[in-house]
Amino acid sequence: MTGSIALPLPIPRMRRPLFSREQAALPDPSLSSFAGKEPMKNSDRECTDAPVGRVIAITPSQAIVLLERQNVTATENVVLPLEVGTLVKLRSRVSVVYGMITGLRVPLPSPEPSDKDLKLVELDLVGEIRDSNDSNRFFCRGVSAYPALEELVYRASVADLAKVYARPSAATARVGTIHQDGAVPAYVLTDELFGKHFSIVGTTGSGKSCVVATILNAVIDSNPNAHLMLLDPHSEYSSAFKERAAVLSPGDGLCLPYWLFNFDELVEIIIGSNSNLEQVKILGDAVMAAKQSYFTKAGLDRLGTVDTPAPYRMSDVLRFLDAAMGSLNRPDSVATYQAVKNRIVILQNDGRYRFVFGSRLTLRDEFSDILAKLFRIPVNGKPITILDLSGVPSEVLNVVVSVLCRLAFDFALWSEIPIPITIICEEAHRYAPRDKERGFEAAKQALFRIAKEGRKYGVSLCVVSQRPSDLAPGLLSECNTMFAFRMTSHEDQDIVRSAVPEASHGLMNFLPALRNGEAIAVGEGVAMPMRICFSPLPEDRRPKSATTSFTSAWSTDRDGTHIERAVERWRRGMRHASG
Repeated sequence: MTGSIALPLPIPRMRRPLFSREQAALPDPSLSSFAGKEPMKNSDRECTDAPVGRVIAITPSQAIVLLERQNVTATENVVLPLEVGTLVKLRSRVSVVYGMITGLRVPLPSPEPSDKDLKLVELDLVGEIRDSNDSNRFFCRGVSAYPALEELVYRASVADLAKVYARPSAATARVGTIHQDGAVPAYVLTDELFGKHFSIVGTTGSGKSCVVATILNAVIDSNPNAHLMLLDPHSEYSSAFKERAAVLSPGDGLCLPYWLFNFDELVEIIIGSNSNLEQVKILGDAVMAAKQSYFTKAGLDRLGTVDTPAPYRMSDVLRFLDAAMGSLNRPDSVATYQAVKNRIVILQNDGRYRFVFGSRLTLRDEFSDILAKLFRIPVNGKPITILDLSGVPSEVLNVVVSVLCRLAFDFALWSEIPIPITIICEEAHRYAPRDKERGFEAAKQALFRIAKEGRKYGVSLCVVSQRPSDLAPGLLSECNTMFAFRMTSHEDQDIVRSAVPEASHGLMNFLPALRNGEAIAVGEGVAMPMRICFSPLPEDRRPKSATTSFTSAWSTDRDGTHIERAVERWRRGMRHASG
Protein backbone atom coordinates (compact mmCIF):
# COMPACT_ATOMS: atom_id res chain seq x y z
CA MET A 1 0.00 0.00 0.00
CA THR A 2 0.97 3.61 -0.44
CA GLY A 3 3.39 4.86 2.20
CA SER A 4 4.22 1.36 3.46
CA ILE A 5 7.63 0.70 5.01
CA ALA A 6 10.00 -1.71 3.22
CA LEU A 7 12.40 -3.61 5.48
CA PRO A 8 13.71 -7.14 6.21
CA LEU A 9 11.11 -9.35 7.82
CA PRO A 10 12.13 -10.77 11.21
CA ILE A 11 11.21 -14.22 12.44
CA PRO A 12 8.34 -14.17 14.97
CA ARG A 13 9.24 -14.96 18.57
CA MET A 14 7.35 -14.84 21.83
CA ARG A 15 8.08 -12.27 24.49
CA ARG A 16 6.68 -11.16 27.81
CA PRO A 17 3.44 -9.09 27.50
CA LEU A 18 3.82 -5.44 28.52
CA PHE A 19 0.12 -5.18 29.42
CA SER A 20 -1.07 -6.83 32.56
CA ARG A 21 -4.43 -8.56 32.36
CA GLU A 22 -6.05 -5.42 33.79
CA GLN A 23 -4.24 -3.05 31.45
CA ALA A 24 -5.17 -5.03 28.37
CA ALA A 25 -8.87 -4.38 28.91
CA LEU A 26 -8.36 -0.79 30.09
CA PRO A 27 -11.59 -0.58 32.10
CA ASP A 28 -12.62 2.92 33.08
CA PRO A 29 -15.23 3.90 35.69
CA SER A 30 -15.97 7.10 33.74
CA LEU A 31 -17.70 5.00 31.06
CA SER A 32 -20.86 4.64 33.14
CA SER A 33 -22.90 5.99 30.21
CA PHE A 34 -22.26 2.68 28.43
CA ALA A 35 -23.30 0.57 31.39
CA GLY A 36 -26.57 -1.25 31.22
CA LYS A 37 -26.29 -2.14 27.55
CA GLU A 38 -27.24 -5.67 26.54
CA PRO A 39 -24.39 -8.20 26.58
CA MET A 40 -22.17 -8.29 23.54
CA LYS A 41 -22.79 -11.05 21.05
CA ASN A 42 -19.99 -13.42 20.07
CA SER A 43 -19.40 -11.39 16.93
CA ASP A 44 -18.84 -8.26 19.03
CA ARG A 45 -16.97 -9.71 22.03
CA GLU A 46 -14.27 -7.75 23.77
CA CYS A 47 -10.64 -8.53 23.10
CA THR A 48 -8.71 -10.85 25.33
CA ASP A 49 -5.34 -10.02 26.87
CA ALA A 50 -3.54 -12.08 24.22
CA PRO A 51 -1.35 -9.96 21.93
CA VAL A 52 -2.11 -10.07 18.23
CA GLY A 53 1.35 -9.08 17.08
CA ARG A 54 4.43 -6.93 17.64
CA VAL A 55 5.91 -3.78 16.15
CA ILE A 56 8.66 -4.33 13.55
CA ALA A 57 8.78 -0.81 12.04
CA ILE A 58 7.56 2.62 13.05
CA THR A 59 7.45 6.17 11.64
CA PRO A 60 5.99 9.37 13.15
CA SER A 61 2.52 8.51 11.83
CA GLN A 62 2.53 4.79 11.02
CA ALA A 63 3.61 1.40 12.33
CA ILE A 64 4.09 -2.03 10.81
CA VAL A 65 3.03 -4.98 12.94
CA LEU A 66 3.97 -8.63 12.46
CA LEU A 67 1.03 -10.83 13.41
CA GLU A 68 1.67 -13.58 15.95
CA ARG A 69 0.38 -17.07 15.33
CA GLN A 70 -2.76 -17.51 17.44
CA ASN A 71 -2.76 -20.61 19.64
CA VAL A 72 -6.49 -21.21 20.07
CA THR A 73 -7.68 -24.40 21.77
CA ALA A 74 -11.05 -26.01 21.22
CA THR A 75 -12.31 -24.72 24.57
CA GLU A 76 -11.42 -21.10 23.96
CA ASN A 77 -13.62 -18.56 22.25
CA VAL A 78 -12.64 -17.96 18.66
CA VAL A 79 -11.16 -14.50 18.23
CA LEU A 80 -12.27 -12.70 15.11
CA PRO A 81 -9.49 -11.98 12.62
CA LEU A 82 -8.24 -8.45 12.31
CA GLU A 83 -9.66 -6.40 9.45
CA VAL A 84 -9.14 -3.01 7.87
CA GLY A 85 -10.62 -0.34 10.15
CA THR A 86 -10.06 -2.27 13.40
CA LEU A 87 -8.69 -0.26 16.33
CA VAL A 88 -5.68 -1.69 18.18
CA LYS A 89 -3.55 -0.50 21.08
CA LEU A 90 0.08 -0.68 22.17
CA ARG A 91 2.18 0.85 24.90
CA SER A 92 4.71 3.65 24.80
CA ARG A 93 6.80 4.67 27.80
CA VAL A 94 4.17 7.21 28.95
CA SER A 95 0.84 6.20 27.41
CA VAL A 96 -1.37 3.70 25.67
CA VAL A 97 -1.21 4.48 21.94
CA TYR A 98 -4.08 3.64 19.60
CA GLY A 99 -3.79 2.80 15.94
CA MET A 100 -6.24 2.05 13.14
CA ILE A 101 -5.53 -0.76 10.71
CA THR A 102 -5.28 0.56 7.17
CA GLY A 103 -3.80 -2.47 5.43
CA LEU A 104 -3.15 -6.21 5.75
CA ARG A 105 -0.76 -8.24 3.59
CA VAL A 106 1.30 -11.38 3.23
CA PRO A 107 4.51 -10.27 1.48
CA LEU A 108 5.76 -13.80 0.61
CA PRO A 109 2.73 -16.10 0.47
CA SER A 110 3.08 -19.89 0.33
CA PRO A 111 1.37 -21.79 -2.50
CA GLU A 112 -1.02 -23.21 0.12
CA PRO A 113 -2.49 -21.48 3.21
CA SER A 114 0.00 -21.80 6.04
CA ASP A 115 0.37 -20.55 9.60
CA LYS A 116 4.06 -20.06 8.86
CA ASP A 117 3.40 -17.20 6.42
CA LEU A 118 4.53 -13.79 7.67
CA LYS A 119 1.46 -11.56 7.98
CA LEU A 120 1.92 -7.78 8.20
CA VAL A 121 -0.49 -5.14 9.47
CA GLU A 122 -0.20 -1.44 8.60
CA LEU A 123 -1.38 1.01 11.28
CA ASP A 124 -2.06 4.73 11.32
CA LEU A 125 -1.29 6.05 14.82
CA VAL A 126 -4.29 8.18 15.82
CA GLY A 127 -3.80 9.17 19.46
CA GLU A 128 -3.13 8.13 23.02
CA ILE A 129 -4.33 7.97 26.62
CA ARG A 130 -1.52 9.11 28.88
CA ASP A 131 -0.66 7.24 32.07
CA SER A 132 -2.21 8.85 35.12
CA ASN A 133 -3.59 7.98 38.53
CA ASP A 134 -6.72 9.95 37.63
CA SER A 135 -9.66 7.66 36.90
CA ASN A 136 -10.90 10.14 34.31
CA ARG A 137 -8.07 9.65 31.87
CA PHE A 138 -9.08 10.90 28.45
CA PHE A 139 -8.08 10.24 24.87
CA CYS A 140 -6.24 12.93 22.93
CA ARG A 141 -5.16 13.07 19.32
CA GLY A 142 -1.50 12.86 18.44
CA VAL A 143 1.30 10.82 19.99
CA SER A 144 3.70 12.31 22.55
CA ALA A 145 5.94 9.24 22.85
CA TYR A 146 6.25 6.44 20.34
CA PRO A 147 6.13 2.69 20.95
CA ALA A 148 9.42 0.86 20.69
CA LEU A 149 10.30 -1.91 18.26
CA GLU A 150 9.12 -5.34 19.44
CA GLU A 151 6.28 -3.69 21.41
CA LEU A 152 3.28 -5.99 21.67
CA VAL A 153 0.00 -4.99 20.03
CA TYR A 154 -3.49 -5.77 21.34
CA ARG A 155 -6.97 -5.56 19.90
CA ALA A 156 -8.92 -2.65 21.39
CA SER A 157 -11.79 -3.65 23.66
CA VAL A 158 -15.30 -2.22 23.72
CA ALA A 159 -14.22 -0.16 26.75
CA ASP A 160 -11.35 1.21 24.67
CA LEU A 161 -13.69 2.17 21.83
CA ALA A 162 -15.97 3.92 24.30
CA LYS A 163 -13.03 5.84 25.75
CA VAL A 164 -11.48 6.82 22.41
CA TYR A 165 -14.79 7.92 20.91
CA ALA A 166 -16.24 9.28 24.18
CA ARG A 167 -18.27 12.45 24.13
CA PRO A 168 -15.82 15.36 24.49
CA SER A 169 -16.30 17.86 27.28
CA ALA A 170 -16.86 20.67 24.73
CA ALA A 171 -20.22 21.47 23.09
CA THR A 172 -21.18 18.54 20.88
CA ALA A 173 -23.99 17.09 18.80
CA ARG A 174 -24.59 13.38 18.29
CA VAL A 175 -24.90 12.52 14.59
CA GLY A 176 -24.59 8.72 14.44
CA THR A 177 -22.37 5.85 15.56
CA ILE A 178 -18.85 4.70 14.81
CA HIS A 179 -18.36 1.98 12.21
CA GLN A 180 -16.51 -0.39 14.57
CA ASP A 181 -19.34 -0.62 17.12
CA GLY A 182 -22.93 0.52 16.59
CA ALA A 183 -23.33 1.02 20.36
CA VAL A 184 -20.69 3.77 20.50
CA PRO A 185 -22.10 7.18 19.48
CA ALA A 186 -20.29 9.58 17.14
CA TYR A 187 -20.23 13.29 17.99
CA VAL A 188 -19.22 16.47 16.21
CA LEU A 189 -17.64 19.40 18.07
CA THR A 190 -20.08 22.21 17.38
CA ASP A 191 -17.79 25.23 17.84
CA GLU A 192 -14.88 23.70 15.95
CA LEU A 193 -17.12 22.43 13.15
CA PHE A 194 -19.07 25.62 12.52
CA GLY A 195 -16.40 28.11 13.54
CA LYS A 196 -13.72 26.89 11.12
CA HIS A 197 -15.73 25.80 8.04
CA PHE A 198 -16.49 22.24 6.98
CA SER A 199 -17.11 20.36 3.77
CA ILE A 200 -19.32 17.44 2.75
CA VAL A 201 -18.21 15.70 -0.44
CA GLY A 202 -19.15 12.48 -2.19
CA THR A 203 -20.66 11.01 -5.29
CA THR A 204 -24.31 11.50 -6.21
CA GLY A 205 -26.62 9.32 -4.14
CA SER A 206 -24.15 8.63 -1.32
CA GLY A 207 -26.23 10.46 1.31
CA LYS A 208 -24.82 14.01 1.41
CA SER A 209 -28.18 15.82 1.54
CA CYS A 210 -29.50 13.59 4.33
CA VAL A 211 -26.32 14.15 6.34
CA VAL A 212 -26.59 17.92 5.90
CA ALA A 213 -30.07 17.65 7.43
CA THR A 214 -28.85 15.27 10.16
CA ILE A 215 -26.01 17.54 11.27
CA LEU A 216 -28.05 20.75 11.18
CA ASN A 217 -31.01 19.23 13.04
CA ALA A 218 -28.69 17.76 15.69
CA VAL A 219 -26.99 21.12 16.22
CA ILE A 220 -30.31 22.99 16.36
CA ASP A 221 -31.54 20.59 19.06
CA SER A 222 -28.86 22.03 21.36
CA ASN A 223 -28.72 25.51 19.83
CA PRO A 224 -32.27 26.65 19.02
CA ASN A 225 -31.10 30.25 18.40
CA ALA A 226 -28.65 29.38 15.63
CA HIS A 227 -28.46 31.42 12.42
CA LEU A 228 -28.16 29.19 9.35
CA MET A 229 -28.64 30.13 5.70
CA LEU A 230 -28.98 27.19 3.31
CA LEU A 231 -28.62 27.73 -0.45
CA ASP A 232 -30.97 25.16 -1.98
CA PRO A 233 -30.64 25.04 -5.80
CA HIS A 234 -32.99 22.05 -6.21
CA SER A 235 -35.80 22.85 -3.75
CA GLU A 236 -35.19 19.71 -1.69
CA TYR A 237 -34.65 20.81 1.91
CA SER A 238 -37.95 22.32 3.07
CA SER A 239 -39.30 18.88 4.04
CA ALA A 240 -36.19 18.17 6.14
CA PHE A 241 -36.72 21.06 8.55
CA LYS A 242 -40.44 21.86 8.31
CA GLU A 243 -41.43 24.23 11.13
CA ARG A 244 -37.78 24.98 11.97
CA ALA A 245 -37.11 26.78 8.69
CA ALA A 246 -38.26 29.88 6.86
CA VAL A 247 -38.33 29.12 3.13
CA LEU A 248 -37.72 32.06 0.78
CA SER A 249 -37.96 31.85 -3.00
CA PRO A 250 -38.46 34.29 -5.89
CA GLY A 251 -42.08 35.34 -5.75
CA ASP A 252 -42.48 34.03 -2.20
CA GLY A 253 -40.51 36.07 0.31
CA LEU A 254 -37.13 36.40 -1.41
CA CYS A 255 -36.48 40.04 -2.23
CA LEU A 256 -33.04 41.21 -3.34
CA PRO A 257 -33.59 44.70 -4.79
CA TYR A 258 -31.08 45.88 -7.38
CA TRP A 259 -29.76 48.61 -5.09
CA LEU A 260 -28.31 45.92 -2.78
CA PHE A 261 -25.99 44.80 -5.57
CA ASN A 262 -22.49 46.19 -5.76
CA PHE A 263 -21.38 47.53 -9.11
CA ASP A 264 -19.69 44.31 -10.32
CA GLU A 265 -22.85 42.35 -9.58
CA LEU A 266 -25.04 44.96 -11.27
CA VAL A 267 -22.81 44.92 -14.37
CA GLU A 268 -23.01 41.13 -14.54
CA ILE A 269 -26.80 41.05 -14.37
CA ILE A 270 -27.45 44.04 -16.70
CA ILE A 271 -24.61 43.95 -19.23
CA GLY A 272 -23.31 40.40 -18.85
CA SER A 273 -19.92 38.74 -18.55
CA ASN A 274 -18.73 39.95 -21.96
CA SER A 275 -19.12 43.53 -20.86
CA ASN A 276 -18.43 46.49 -23.09
CA LEU A 277 -16.20 48.98 -21.28
CA GLU A 278 -18.15 51.93 -22.69
CA GLN A 279 -21.42 50.46 -21.47
CA VAL A 280 -19.91 49.77 -18.04
CA LYS A 281 -18.82 53.40 -17.70
CA ILE A 282 -22.22 54.69 -18.79
CA LEU A 283 -24.00 52.43 -16.29
CA GLY A 284 -21.67 53.54 -13.48
CA ASP A 285 -22.32 57.23 -14.17
CA ALA A 286 -26.08 56.62 -14.30
CA VAL A 287 -26.15 54.69 -11.01
CA MET A 288 -24.07 57.32 -9.19
CA ALA A 289 -26.37 60.07 -10.47
CA ALA A 290 -29.42 58.14 -9.26
CA LYS A 291 -27.89 57.62 -5.79
CA GLN A 292 -27.02 61.26 -5.26
CA SER A 293 -30.41 62.19 -3.85
CA TYR A 294 -30.10 59.55 -1.12
CA PHE A 295 -26.47 60.47 -0.39
CA THR A 296 -27.46 64.11 0.07
CA LYS A 297 -30.39 63.21 2.31
CA ALA A 298 -28.30 60.80 4.45
CA GLY A 299 -25.23 63.05 4.63
CA LEU A 300 -23.09 60.72 2.54
CA ASP A 301 -22.13 63.22 -0.15
CA ARG A 302 -18.41 62.57 0.28
CA LEU A 303 -18.63 58.98 1.54
CA GLY A 304 -21.05 57.26 -0.81
CA THR A 305 -19.69 55.24 -3.73
CA VAL A 306 -21.17 53.27 -6.59
CA ASP A 307 -20.95 50.17 -4.30
CA THR A 308 -22.73 51.73 -1.31
CA PRO A 309 -25.99 49.80 -0.68
CA ALA A 310 -28.24 52.84 -0.86
CA PRO A 311 -31.79 52.79 -2.30
CA TYR A 312 -32.40 54.56 -5.60
CA ARG A 313 -34.99 54.41 -8.37
CA MET A 314 -34.20 52.61 -11.60
CA SER A 315 -36.43 55.18 -13.28
CA ASP A 316 -33.81 57.79 -12.30
CA VAL A 317 -31.16 55.67 -14.04
CA LEU A 318 -33.28 55.57 -17.21
CA ARG A 319 -33.92 59.30 -16.97
CA PHE A 320 -30.16 59.95 -16.78
CA LEU A 321 -29.60 57.77 -19.86
CA ASP A 322 -32.29 59.62 -21.81
CA ALA A 323 -30.77 62.97 -20.87
CA ALA A 324 -27.28 61.78 -21.80
CA MET A 325 -28.47 60.55 -25.20
CA GLY A 326 -29.89 64.00 -25.96
CA SER A 327 -26.73 65.80 -24.87
CA LEU A 328 -24.49 67.26 -27.57
CA ASN A 329 -21.42 66.62 -25.39
CA ARG A 330 -21.94 62.91 -24.90
CA PRO A 331 -18.64 60.98 -25.15
CA ASP A 332 -20.16 57.82 -26.67
CA SER A 333 -22.61 57.03 -29.45
CA VAL A 334 -26.36 56.98 -28.90
CA ALA A 335 -26.38 53.24 -29.65
CA THR A 336 -24.22 52.51 -26.59
CA TYR A 337 -26.59 54.39 -24.29
CA GLN A 338 -29.58 52.76 -25.95
CA ALA A 339 -28.13 49.27 -25.45
CA VAL A 340 -27.82 49.83 -21.69
CA LYS A 341 -31.32 51.27 -21.46
CA ASN A 342 -32.85 48.44 -23.50
CA ARG A 343 -31.27 45.81 -21.28
CA ILE A 344 -32.64 47.44 -18.12
CA VAL A 345 -36.14 47.68 -19.61
CA ILE A 346 -36.04 44.01 -20.65
CA LEU A 347 -35.09 42.92 -17.13
CA GLN A 348 -37.83 45.09 -15.59
CA ASN A 349 -40.43 43.44 -17.81
CA ASP A 350 -39.17 39.88 -17.22
CA GLY A 351 -41.24 38.21 -14.50
CA ARG A 352 -38.36 35.95 -13.50
CA TYR A 353 -36.43 39.00 -12.27
CA ARG A 354 -39.29 40.49 -10.26
CA PHE A 355 -37.48 39.67 -7.01
CA VAL A 356 -34.71 42.05 -8.17
CA PHE A 357 -36.44 44.68 -10.33
CA GLY A 358 -39.92 44.56 -8.82
CA SER A 359 -41.66 47.91 -9.23
CA ARG A 360 -43.17 49.74 -6.27
CA LEU A 361 -44.95 53.04 -6.14
CA THR A 362 -42.85 54.19 -3.21
CA LEU A 363 -39.13 53.75 -2.58
CA ARG A 364 -38.36 52.53 0.94
CA ASP A 365 -35.09 51.69 2.68
CA GLU A 366 -35.72 48.01 3.55
CA PHE A 367 -32.10 47.07 4.13
CA SER A 368 -32.54 46.15 7.81
CA ASP A 369 -35.73 44.17 7.14
CA ILE A 370 -34.06 42.19 4.34
CA LEU A 371 -31.05 41.30 6.53
CA ALA A 372 -33.32 40.29 9.40
CA LYS A 373 -35.26 37.96 7.09
CA LEU A 374 -32.15 36.42 5.52
CA PHE A 375 -30.24 35.82 8.75
CA ARG A 376 -33.20 35.07 11.07
CA ILE A 377 -32.73 37.96 13.50
CA PRO A 378 -34.65 37.44 15.71
CA VAL A 379 -34.91 33.67 15.29
CA ASN A 380 -38.55 33.33 16.39
CA GLY A 381 -38.32 29.54 16.47
CA LYS A 382 -36.97 29.22 12.91
CA PRO A 383 -33.16 29.18 13.01
CA ILE A 384 -32.74 28.17 9.34
CA THR A 385 -33.37 30.25 6.25
CA ILE A 386 -33.77 28.02 3.21
CA LEU A 387 -33.21 30.02 0.04
CA ASP A 388 -34.98 28.07 -2.69
CA LEU A 389 -32.94 29.07 -5.74
CA SER A 390 -34.60 26.64 -8.16
CA GLY A 391 -36.66 29.50 -9.61
CA VAL A 392 -33.70 31.86 -10.11
CA PRO A 393 -32.66 32.15 -13.78
CA SER A 394 -29.51 30.07 -14.25
CA GLU A 395 -27.66 32.93 -15.95
CA VAL A 396 -27.80 35.04 -12.77
CA LEU A 397 -27.67 32.31 -10.10
CA ASN A 398 -24.00 33.00 -9.39
CA VAL A 399 -24.75 36.72 -9.05
CA VAL A 400 -27.44 36.00 -6.46
CA VAL A 401 -25.05 33.76 -4.52
CA SER A 402 -22.42 36.49 -4.65
CA VAL A 403 -24.89 39.01 -3.20
CA LEU A 404 -25.96 36.67 -0.39
CA CYS A 405 -22.42 35.71 0.66
CA ARG A 406 -21.18 39.29 0.44
CA LEU A 407 -24.10 40.55 2.56
CA ALA A 408 -23.37 37.93 5.21
CA PHE A 409 -19.70 38.86 5.44
CA ASP A 410 -20.27 42.62 5.36
CA PHE A 411 -23.01 42.39 7.98
CA ALA A 412 -20.66 40.49 10.29
CA LEU A 413 -17.83 42.94 9.54
CA TRP A 414 -19.86 46.00 10.53
CA SER A 415 -21.72 44.47 13.50
CA GLU A 416 -20.72 45.59 16.99
CA ILE A 417 -21.88 42.32 18.57
CA PRO A 418 -20.91 39.09 16.77
CA ILE A 419 -23.90 37.13 15.50
CA PRO A 420 -22.40 33.91 14.09
CA ILE A 421 -23.88 32.88 10.74
CA THR A 422 -23.21 29.70 8.77
CA ILE A 423 -23.89 29.52 5.02
CA ILE A 424 -24.50 26.03 3.61
CA CYS A 425 -23.55 26.02 -0.09
CA GLU A 426 -25.16 23.08 -1.86
CA GLU A 427 -23.61 22.33 -5.26
CA ALA A 428 -20.72 24.63 -4.41
CA HIS A 429 -18.89 23.68 -7.61
CA ARG A 430 -21.53 25.68 -9.50
CA TYR A 431 -20.68 28.92 -7.68
CA ALA A 432 -16.92 28.42 -7.36
CA PRO A 433 -15.82 26.27 -10.32
CA ARG A 434 -12.22 25.29 -11.00
CA ASP A 435 -12.49 26.45 -14.61
CA LYS A 436 -11.62 30.15 -14.68
CA GLU A 437 -13.74 30.61 -17.80
CA ARG A 438 -16.88 29.50 -15.96
CA GLY A 439 -18.81 31.04 -13.11
CA PHE A 440 -18.79 34.60 -11.79
CA GLU A 441 -15.51 35.82 -10.35
CA ALA A 442 -17.21 37.98 -7.71
CA ALA A 443 -19.05 34.91 -6.36
CA LYS A 444 -15.75 33.03 -6.02
CA GLN A 445 -14.22 36.02 -4.28
CA ALA A 446 -17.14 36.27 -1.84
CA LEU A 447 -16.84 32.57 -0.93
CA PHE A 448 -13.06 32.72 -0.56
CA ARG A 449 -13.27 35.87 1.54
CA ILE A 450 -15.53 34.06 4.00
CA ALA A 451 -13.30 30.96 3.88
CA LYS A 452 -10.14 32.96 4.64
CA GLU A 453 -11.39 35.74 6.91
CA GLY A 454 -14.89 34.78 8.08
CA ARG A 455 -13.71 33.00 11.23
CA LYS A 456 -12.59 36.34 12.69
CA TYR A 457 -16.07 37.83 12.32
CA GLY A 458 -18.30 34.82 12.97
CA VAL A 459 -19.20 33.80 9.41
CA SER A 460 -18.56 30.22 8.30
CA LEU A 461 -19.14 27.99 5.30
CA CYS A 462 -20.38 24.47 4.76
CA VAL A 463 -19.20 23.47 1.27
CA VAL A 464 -21.25 20.63 -0.25
CA SER A 465 -20.19 19.15 -3.59
CA GLN A 466 -20.43 15.93 -5.58
CA ARG A 467 -17.38 16.86 -7.68
CA PRO A 468 -14.48 18.07 -5.50
CA SER A 469 -12.26 18.10 -8.61
CA ASP A 470 -14.53 20.78 -10.14
CA LEU A 471 -14.21 23.13 -7.15
CA ALA A 472 -11.97 26.18 -7.27
CA PRO A 473 -8.49 25.21 -5.99
CA GLY A 474 -7.99 25.93 -2.32
CA LEU A 475 -11.62 26.10 -1.20
CA LEU A 476 -11.62 22.60 0.33
CA SER A 477 -8.28 23.26 2.01
CA GLU A 478 -9.84 26.19 3.89
CA CYS A 479 -12.35 23.79 5.48
CA ASN A 480 -10.90 22.46 8.74
CA THR A 481 -13.30 19.50 8.85
CA MET A 482 -14.30 17.18 6.03
CA PHE A 483 -16.97 14.49 5.73
CA ALA A 484 -16.00 12.37 2.74
CA PHE A 485 -18.65 9.99 1.39
CA ARG A 486 -18.29 7.26 -1.21
CA MET A 487 -16.13 8.38 -4.10
CA THR A 488 -15.07 6.27 -7.09
CA SER A 489 -13.38 8.90 -9.24
CA HIS A 490 -9.60 8.83 -8.74
CA GLU A 491 -9.44 12.53 -9.60
CA ASP A 492 -11.93 13.39 -6.83
CA GLN A 493 -10.11 11.13 -4.36
CA ASP A 494 -6.79 12.82 -5.11
CA ILE A 495 -8.33 16.27 -4.52
CA VAL A 496 -9.78 15.11 -1.19
CA ARG A 497 -6.46 13.59 -0.08
CA SER A 498 -4.66 16.81 -0.91
CA ALA A 499 -7.04 18.74 1.36
CA VAL A 500 -6.64 16.59 4.52
CA PRO A 501 -3.63 16.04 6.81
CA GLU A 502 -1.21 13.31 5.71
CA ALA A 503 -1.96 11.31 8.84
CA SER A 504 -5.53 10.80 7.57
CA HIS A 505 -4.57 9.55 4.11
CA GLY A 506 -4.89 5.93 5.19
CA LEU A 507 -8.56 6.42 6.09
CA MET A 508 -9.22 7.87 2.64
CA ASN A 509 -8.50 4.45 1.15
CA PHE A 510 -11.96 3.46 2.41
CA LEU A 511 -13.73 5.95 0.13
CA PRO A 512 -14.67 3.61 -2.76
CA ALA A 513 -16.10 1.02 -0.34
CA LEU A 514 -18.30 3.22 1.87
CA ARG A 515 -22.00 2.46 2.06
CA ASN A 516 -24.75 5.06 1.69
CA GLY A 517 -24.90 7.23 4.80
CA GLU A 518 -21.31 6.43 5.83
CA ALA A 519 -18.47 8.94 5.72
CA ILE A 520 -14.87 9.37 6.74
CA ALA A 521 -14.74 12.35 9.12
CA VAL A 522 -11.42 14.12 9.61
CA GLY A 523 -10.43 17.48 11.02
CA GLU A 524 -10.99 19.66 14.05
CA GLY A 525 -14.77 19.18 14.10
CA VAL A 526 -14.43 15.58 15.34
CA ALA A 527 -12.53 14.23 18.32
CA MET A 528 -10.46 11.99 16.05
CA PRO A 529 -10.58 10.76 12.45
CA MET A 530 -13.35 8.19 12.22
CA ARG A 531 -15.69 6.30 9.96
CA ILE A 532 -19.20 7.43 10.91
CA CYS A 533 -22.50 5.69 10.25
CA PHE A 534 -24.89 8.64 10.32
CA SER A 535 -28.27 8.27 12.01
CA PRO A 536 -31.04 7.70 9.42
CA LEU A 537 -33.70 10.36 9.21
CA PRO A 538 -37.42 9.62 9.53
CA GLU A 539 -39.10 9.31 6.14
CA ASP A 540 -40.97 12.61 6.56
CA ARG A 541 -37.77 14.46 7.54
CA ARG A 542 -35.64 13.55 4.55
CA PRO A 543 -34.68 15.99 1.81
CA LYS A 544 -36.35 15.37 -1.53
CA SER A 545 -33.13 14.14 -3.07
CA ALA A 546 -33.85 10.46 -3.56
CA THR A 547 -33.16 8.95 -6.97
CA THR A 548 -36.36 8.65 -9.01
CA SER A 549 -37.64 5.07 -9.30
CA PHE A 550 -38.11 4.48 -13.01
CA THR A 551 -39.86 1.14 -12.59
CA SER A 552 -42.41 2.56 -10.12
CA ALA A 553 -43.13 5.56 -12.35
CA TRP A 554 -43.39 3.38 -15.45
CA SER A 555 -45.85 0.98 -13.81
CA THR A 556 -48.76 3.44 -14.20
CA ASP A 557 -49.94 5.63 -17.07
CA ARG A 558 -50.33 9.42 -16.91
CA ASP A 559 -52.99 11.65 -18.42
CA GLY A 560 -52.57 15.03 -20.09
CA THR A 561 -53.33 17.07 -16.96
CA HIS A 562 -49.81 16.38 -15.71
CA ILE A 563 -48.37 18.12 -18.79
CA GLU A 564 -50.73 21.07 -18.36
CA ARG A 565 -49.63 21.60 -14.74
CA ALA A 566 -45.96 21.32 -15.74
CA VAL A 567 -46.44 23.87 -18.52
CA GLU A 568 -48.16 26.26 -16.08
CA ARG A 569 -45.26 26.10 -13.61
CA TRP A 570 -42.79 26.34 -16.49
CA ARG A 571 -44.29 29.58 -17.74
CA ARG A 572 -44.51 31.06 -14.25
CA GLY A 573 -40.96 30.04 -13.42
CA MET A 574 -42.20 28.30 -10.26
CA ARG A 575 -41.47 24.63 -9.54
CA HIS A 576 -44.35 24.44 -7.06
CA ALA A 577 -47.99 24.94 -7.96
CA SER A 578 -49.23 28.41 -7.17
CA GLY A 579 -51.90 28.79 -4.57
